[in-house]
Amino acid sequence: MRLDQPRIEPTTPEDWNDDSRPILQAVEQNNGFIHNIFLTLARHPKLLKRWSVFGNHVLGGSTLPARERELLILRTGYLCGSGYEWAQHVAIARRSAVTDDEIRRLAAGPTAGEWSADDRVLLEAADELVSDTFISGPTWSSLAQRWNEQQLMDIVFTVGQYVLVSMALNSFGVQIEDRVERFPPELFVDGQFPS
Repeated sequence: MRLDQPRIEPTTPEDWNDDSRPILQAVEQNNGFIHNIFLTLARHPKLLKRWSVFGNHVLGGSTLPARERELLILRTGYLCGSGYEWAQHVAIARRSAVTDDEIRRLAAGPTAGEWSADDRVLLEAADELVSDTFISGPTWSSLAQRWNEQQLMDIVFTVGQYVLVSMALNSFGVQIEDRVERFPPELFVDGQFPS
């Protein structure tokens, strides 16, 4: 996390309108609370409404299995220095069969030992997309041995979505909620994530 204070303050219920209220109430009903990302994006209700459709596809409607989706999201959040994104998705990754050892290893990336060949190439794709906005020929060929055309598209859009989200979170100064675990703790020096 690059900012220790928000540049754009989260909204309160008094700020909500007919575009933002149903989305925020649905988030609260599903999670028991409303994450700061949603409260902040509600400052731009029409953007929140339209972004939520795409975000819901990537997170809930993607053709990728949940575990692999979360590997991509966490690696992307790490590469983008988004402590908020990382912290939120650690819990989701755990529910998606990503182990704590794998979560720790994601910081080291695809070259860390113990990744399966399939996981390694997925992480290579994330690294290439974040650094070059392009998946190289060898990486694409390796991915295509396992993933179908729609899944290949979802790989690119998953990384792209979370680069975009990381840019917004970092630039707006969206703060990690106190209730959200910072794991592994060694990544959060004085509560801050590496940038």
